[in-house]
Amino acid sequence: MTGTATAAPRWDVGVIFPSLESPEFAAAFDGACTEIDALVELYDRHNVRKRAEPTVDAAFAAAFEEVVTATAALYDSLTVLGSYLLCLTTTNAADEAAQARMSELDVREVPLGKLSTRLTAWLGSTDEEALKAASPVALEHAYFLRKATYRAEHQLSEELEALATDLAPVAITAWSRLHGTMTALLTARVPVDGVEQELPMSAVRALANHRDRRTRRAAYEAEIAAWRTVEVPLAAAMNGVKGYQRTLRQRRGHATDVEPTLFGNGIDQPTLDAMQEACVASFPQFRRYMAAKAQGLGLDKLAWYDLQAPVGHSERRWSWAEAEEFIVGKFGAYSPRLADFAARSFRERWIDAEPRVGKEGGAYCTRMRRDESRIMMNFDGSFGSISTLAHELGHAYHNLNLAPRTALLRSTPSTAAETASIFCETLAFEAALEASSADERVALLDNSLEGSLQVVVDIHSRFLFEQAVFERRGKRDLTVTEFKELMTWAQSETYGDGVDPAHPYMWAVKSHYYGPTFYNYPYTFGLLFGLGLYSLYQRDPEAFRGNYDGFLSATGMDDAVSLAARFGIDVRDTAFWAGGLGGIGGQVNEFVALASLG
Repeated sequence: MTGTATAAPRWDVGVIFPSLESPEFAAAFDGACTEIDALVELYDRHNVRKRAEPTVDAAFAAAFEEVVTATAALYDSLTVLGSYLLCLTTTNAADEAAQARMSELDVREVPLGKLSTRLTAWLGSTDEEALKAASPVALEHAYFLRKATYRAEHQLSEELEALATDLAPVAITAWSRLHGTMTALLTARVPVDGVEQELPMSAVRALANHRDRRTRRAAYEAEIAAWRTVEVPLAAAMNGVKGYQRTLRQRRGHATDVEPTLFGNGIDQPTLDAMQEACVASFPQFRRYMAAKAQGLGLDKLAWYDLQAPVGHSERRWSWAEAEEFIVGKFGAYSPRLADFAARSFRERWIDAEPRVGKEGGAYCTRMRRDESRIMMNFDGSFGSISTLAHELGHAYHNLNLAPRTALLRSTPSTAAETASIFCETLAFEAALEASSADERVALLDNSLEGSLQVVVDIHSRFLFEQAVFERRGKRDLTVTEFKELMTWAQSETYGDGVDPAHPYMWAVKSHYYGPTFYNYPYTFGLLFGLGLYSLYQRDPEAFRGNYDGFLSATGMDDAVSLAARFGIDVRDTAFWAGGLGGIGGQVNEFVALASLG
């Protein structure tokens, strides 16, 4: 059956607040501001800041419980407001009222950065073991306490941390918002099926999987030309973000730019080294895939605009109704709970999938309230969109399992945050592969390997790029030319000579460079760890189901190393990562064989 992508839905955020101008939103916004003021007063009353003595008595334990409970409650309130405004601003870049409210919320939240600094110093100067013995709340928040102790060791004085917090809205946050707004409004004129169209950047980039090579090339060239028109302000934004991050890293006493991200991601350097060593060793198999794909397309070598070109003869385009039916059915093969959850997300309209001008590209899932999430994506009717939908629903399912935890225990390391999304994406892929014809099998394998190429090879290029930018940014601002040269260098280091031309503006495309430091490698961890868990599920489905939801519920309560050990996995062992990559290698072998027959 052939569907269309025209019925992709917009989400319903009116059930959260009727509108931005509604009394309900105003009351929630004002209420959160009142909660912030009350929390400041509470921190002052209990003198929450670095302590002279680490001793714990009954009074301190009670103060700790009151502070933690009030802090978590405020974060719940702010999550709803922040997610609601995120939904408005990312789907309509011209919504100036929402942008103004988001900016106002950022300003009102400034005191929270200072309170977080004080809380870290307070807990970091307290006898952690004595506190856990005196308070069941502290025992439940043991990992939160451990993180506070670590961060206290790398914390500036309260005054300097307060200054950094005050500067963030007019520094790193402002640069990040500039990038998001400019890229959401960016358009390009592209000839599609003989008709020149003015398309949003998300739609232009989606043409990378168009079957006609002339269309793909025209879209690529139009995209590059469009990025060239905004390269100067985006380079300024990149310099501003990386300069801010590097300065703080140095002042906080971290030895390298990546070091402060490791603890926050729940891993250590040996784990990152083991994973990246396995990834680099796998690059030749990905180059075999690219060479076979070029052969399947009748080319000597792939260009960047061929990387997502369809291979195989399946012409299927999915309607949104077909996507819903497929997802619910295949999730149901794993468990009724997962299927019911997906059905609820469709029924209650949690998903905004319609591409349109003013809407940002890419996809995300954001927690909204209690066990509810909202998903933003750009549905184009391809199986790639089905995979994205399954991926983001996995994040929402993770949020469902985290819902009973306090806000402080839902803060999942990025490395573990991809677990459910990769698992759900794999469920969808394996189900589609099992029911496929020979032609469809080639297309599905290609789709899967495209994704793996992005997460293993391209993300390593992003890591190399960001590392190089930090090194140079310590001396001066980088020029537009230098950003482009570093980007193409990093791509040549990872893709090899298998793709030409490369994409010199990927530093402008990817919003992750303008947010958290080294946001890239946790995706690789998530893919390979998720594939490892899926193999455990295949070996013993019942045992896996009995452990999986509890694992997801606990991802904010321990580091990734310890969480992996629950399944008998040693993430410091290169062999574990090579095992996951070996499964991808099996897909490469099958794809190479099938492509040669085509």
